[in-house]
Amino acid sequence: MASMTETILDNLITAVLVLDENLTAIYANPAAEQLFCQSARRLADKPLPEHMQHCSAELGLIRDTLESGQGLTDSDVTVVIDGNQRKVELSASPLSWQTQQAIMLEIKPIGQQQRISQEITQHAQQQAAKELVRGLAHEIKNPLGGLRGAAQLMEKMVPDPEISEYTGIIIEQADRLRNLVDRLLGPQKPGAQVHQNLHVVLEKVRQLVALDMADNVSIRRDYDPSLPDIQMDEDQLVQAILNVVNNACQILAEHDGGEVLLRTRTEHQVLLHGKRHRLVAKIEVIDNGPGVNPSLIDTLFYPMVTGRAGGTGLGLSITRNLIDQHQAK
Repeated sequence: MASMTETILDNLITAVLVLDENLTAIYANPAAEQLFCQSARRLADKPLPEHMQHCSAELGLIRDTLESGQGLTDSDVTVVIDGNQRKVELSASPLSWQTQQAIMLEIKPIGQQQRISQEITQHAQQQAAKELVRGLAHEIKNPLGGLRGAAQLMEKMVPDPEISEYTGIIIEQADRLRNLVDRLLGPQKPGAQVHQNLHVVLEKVRQLVALDMADNVSIRRDYDPSLPDIQMDEDQLVQAILNVVNNACQILAEHDGGEVLLRTRTEHQVLLHGKRHRLVAKIEVIDNGPGVNPSLIDTLFYPMVTGRAGGTGLGLSITRNLIDQHQAK
């Protein structure tokens, strides 16, 4: 049974490492594993500086805490880990660890609470926008049915080919609008959920996209084979990821081609819908295209918002809805 100390360390948001005199990790809590995108065992394979591409702080000063016996704190440090730049606060202090002298290093991301607060605010705004659009969709759907029915009745009562041409247009356009409204309403809850491997879902998406993918676009995979099966509605998850991958492929095809990377990883101590999870699966869809217009970043997942000519602005909105139903983000 885990001790109280182990339980506390496992649930900390702050990354905590215990380093030997060579700055090699002899302990790393789950938050540290998440920060470095490495397991504690792999972190112990080589000194900490080799797990970073850059650190603005002088890491030699951390080692000096063993000789001086004095702690060290730097509240404005820039690090690059696994290609990602982060602002962090570093605190190092000497520590007696299992009969040897060691260093306890704490790494706390700056602005984490602000980001969490921003995510909560954006989610609330997206939910409000979604409910507004759903309300409008319901209001449109009812008279649309009456319009289509009246056109059908007129077509039967006045069997004139010229009139039938016009009523046919009315029926066709009413059906098109009904399909659009149905997409706006979207599924409201997951269907039957089963335990399935995420890589099965991603492979189905890859195969579907490949059927209609431009010659100048390619898909690369970088899967973590240790991911366990998770409970999901497979069809809905395929649809959600397919919308994102299709968007990326279409944009790349319009901008001289490129590559889409499907990557899976595990993450520790992640907050999802207000609940902290010790271990989660992370799916990334990364492309080397022009990126999202900065003016759309905050509203990209809102219904009817699109940055692509001819786009409906529904694909990512539906994706967000499906992901929310799986208690993910």
